[in-house]
Amino acid sequence: MKIDKILIATTNKGKLREFKKLFNEFGIEILSLEDMDKKINVEEDRKTFLENAIKKAKEYGDFYKIPVIAEDAGLEVEALNGYPGVYSARFYSIDFGGKFSIEENIDKTNVKKLLKLLEGKENRKGRFVSVVVFYVPENFGIWTEGYCYGSIAKQPKGDKGFGYDPIFIPENYTKTLGEFDLEEKNKISHRGQAVKKLIEKLKKLIN
Repeated sequence: MKIDKILIATTNKGKLREFKKLFNEFGIEILSLEDMDKKINVEEDRKTFLENAIKKAKEYGDFYKIPVIAEDAGLEVEALNGYPGVYSARFYSIDFGGKFSIEENIDKTNVKKLLKLLEGKENRKGRFVSVVVFYVPENFGIWTEGYCYGSIAKQPKGDKGFGYDPIFIPENYTKTLGEFDLEEKNKISHRGQAVKKLIEKLKKLIN
């Protein structure tokens, strides 16, 4: 299978930066949704990470006629019955735990809400989940998943990551993902694990 470019179906600069780093060895041109002239919006309205990722990959791939990598990822917290889960990116706006108004930015508002809901709770275990789908329009598709287990800090620390990184402490570490350098983070992160599995599969297909 000859592939010279792949669309990463995201506008999240932090996520795109991580994907580009992970795909360095292939010499494939990596595009984001911001690089595309025509714009479409695919709503993430499914109930699972996999269903959301498949929907995004297929709709963007069929529209742009280009191989697509789409991911859905999020944070699941035990004490909150798995929330924020698939609502991680817009946790501030859903009814669970009450809606929060955006203050400085969405990421910080999501973090503020999560920490508020965990006040007084002893169980702070959680895990990041990433499901990555690779789709070649009307031809082929594969998917992989990755996990990063850890706990929720009581206050944010670090400014190197995005999303919930500043309050997530991976197992066997004492610092948050927000304090990790990108290369260090990719070695243990949920996205890093899922993409590495995907790359191993793609190595057998890309020439």
